[in-house]
Amino acid sequence: MRRDFIADLHNHTTASDGEYTPTELVQAASILGLQAVGVTDHDTLNGLDEALAVGTAVGLQVVPGVEVSLRFRRPYFVGTLHYLLYIPERLLPDQAFRDLATTIFSEGRGHGLVRARVAAINEEFGPHSATPLLRRDVTTAEIEALAPNVTRRHFALALQENHGLDKAQVNLLIGNDSRAYVPSGIDPQQLTPLLRQYPQLVRVFAHPAAGSFPGKSLYNEVLPPIETVATLMPEFLDDEVLGLDGLEVHYPGHAPEHEQLMAAWAENYGLLLTGGSDCHDRVERPLGVTGVNQAELDALLARLR
Repeated sequence: MRRDFIADLHNHTTASDGEYTPTELVQAASILGLQAVGVTDHDTLNGLDEALAVGTAVGLQVVPGVEVSLRFRRPYFVGTLHYLLYIPERLLPDQAFRDLATTIFSEGRGHGLVRARVAAINEEFGPHSATPLLRRDVTTAEIEALAPNVTRRHFALALQENHGLDKAQVNLLIGNDSRAYVPSGIDPQQLTPLLRQYPQLVRVFAHPAAGSFPGKSLYNEVLPPIETVATLMPEFLDDEVLGLDGLEVHYPGHAPEHEQLMAAWAENYGLLLTGGSDCHDRVERPLGVTGVNQAELDALLARLR
């Protein structure tokens, strides 16, 4: 475990899928002796105000952020990657910013994701497609009528009962290897308006090498290998769509050789080096495993200013 870091910049709270409340996370970071802690919940800003207030109370710098889920449907990769946005604190009282961010993030789950998946099914397998397995288009309404929180099971049920498909056909439409499969998260271009309107956001590619960790890792999730990430890097670097200011180099799921490679990428592309524990709980993915040193923290804070 690295002991040369003073700030842990990637952590989750109960505002998304973490075990700590925002208050508990900041207090735990203070007890560990960290100088700063990042609060970067998945696709929501909801825990930031509480975390910042507690940070002020305990004398700990809270770096507000969000981990945005981006979906990709490419011939060589279909899945979700994560994109950290660090937010200048002065931007958080701006209700227009918060409303736009919330609206965009919501498209990657719930109704927005159901709508995207329905559109893909109709495009690939609807009555006017090249593979017309459906006699009529699927509708978002018929899927959402089955449950307030739609899962794959509800898609299967609607396709079987409303469209007369058998199990093999259903799997062809909604399986992970289906041409119509849409991963969770938003399309990168859906995030572009937020990035253009608020260029003061600091854009960081989260845990880019975790998918190549040798052996088992709790931090791997379902991430692609580093070779796939290298192929996608031009898309991330393209300021017309996403753009990058930093690369998450220090990460528990990065093998030493990959951390060195990521540091080389950051130098090559002129990017900030960031890092964090990706804390989700107290035991399996805890706080304070890794982070950034003083120079790396100062560079990020300077960019936020």
